[in-house]
Amino acid sequence: MAQALSLGIDFGTTNTVVALAAPGEAAQLVKFPAPEREIFAFRSALSFHAPPERLSERTVEAGPWAVEAYVEDPLETRFIQSFKTFAASESFTETQIIGRRYLFEDLLSAFLLRLREHAGPAMADLPGRVIVGRPVNFAGASPNPALALSRYEAAFARLGFTEILYAYEPVGAAFFFARELDHDATVLVGDFGGGTSDFSIIRFHREGGEIQAAPLGRSGVGVAGDAFDYRIIDHLVSPELGKGSAYKTFGKVLPIPNRYYSAFARWDQLALMRASRDMREIRRLVREAVDPEKLERLVEVLDENLGYQLYRSVSSLKEALSADETAQFRFAAGSIEIVRNVGRAEFESWIAPELGLIETAVDEALAAAGLAPDQIDRVFLTGGSSLVPAVRRIFHRRFDPLRIAAGSELESIASGLALMGWERDLSRWTMRP
Repeated sequence: MAQALSLGIDFGTTNTVVALAAPGEAAQLVKFPAPEREIFAFRSALSFHAPPERLSERTVEAGPWAVEAYVEDPLETRFIQSFKTFAASESFTETQIIGRRYLFEDLLSAFLLRLREHAGPAMADLPGRVIVGRPVNFAGASPNPALALSRYEAAFARLGFTEILYAYEPVGAAFFFARELDHDATVLVGDFGGGTSDFSIIRFHREGGEIQAAPLGRSGVGVAGDAFDYRIIDHLVSPELGKGSAYKTFGKVLPIPNRYYSAFARWDQLALMRASRDMREIRRLVREAVDPEKLERLVEVLDENLGYQLYRSVSSLKEALSADETAQFRFAAGSIEIVRNVGRAEFESWIAPELGLIETAVDEALAAAGLAPDQIDRVFLTGGSSLVPAVRRIFHRRFDPLRIAAGSELESIASGLALMGWERDLSRWTMRP
């Protein structure tokens, strides 16, 4: 029986978006009735909770419900986010969660099952085929893409899919944007997620009323929005919590160890520090610190589980600086209040290393295609970090600004994947593991 709908899933580092498309119609995003409001960008996060005396009563949540469970009871909840970054890692074999062993595919299938349940009727009757987005280059130092796709395959199969196809995420976005083309064009698509920035160059032309495409070049790098967030924390917040200060011991003045602040790269990991050896050291150093009030703030952030609130403040600043030259950072929780005006130029100096890597990846995509910038007819930018002005300038320096378009930053990949499903020859767009 032919499937009535085509399903596309953009499993992202930060958010996951699902779209469905009927033949000849626009793609429709799956909506979720989240605690605060209806959403379509479903947070790529998991939580596992069980009272210590009743481990068999384990409950699993995903998306904003996982965040809510963790914030309410961080001590008894194991929270996992951005787990896509481990998909291609050979060193990640398993993790123990509340007395149970979980492989990567176990985490992904648990996440997908909860996502489907929260979607309700929209995902109650799934088609047999799904098209899943994949990055050009997976995150990690030495990623193994074949391993990642085998893990994806196992997880998606548990939802009952009998045909699982994969398409590069920027190709999914390119397919979505290609509907707007009224002439043949060579297109560069930049997809900026939470963990990776990916680029594809594709030649589109119409033949027999259908869009035809030829991939010309691609590149990617394992840095994006999450790295920008950490730079804000590292430059703006960590110094207020003692980073760069000192303590006195045996007549010597020594620097506070920087390793205490590396956990801020992942806010969900902060709660784990409370039972660590580092936490015991931090409490001791409060008495010996040159600026004890700063370490007291660090202790409060960790003791009171303020990481999520802190990263919401960071996200608000990043968003504001995309629109204004200056914005106020404000983090107020408990007895802590950090307020400071930040200029866009200062923020851009903080993320300069990541901008350099992104810029190199763009040039690598052009080199792989054997094209000069003036041979690119259109540039489409998608993903949340594409809104950062410094990211956009990378493209404005290379391409005619009139050729650059953006929009549908979070929905374009999933929608493109769903629309792709009605192509007569899917092999031109997709791959199998």
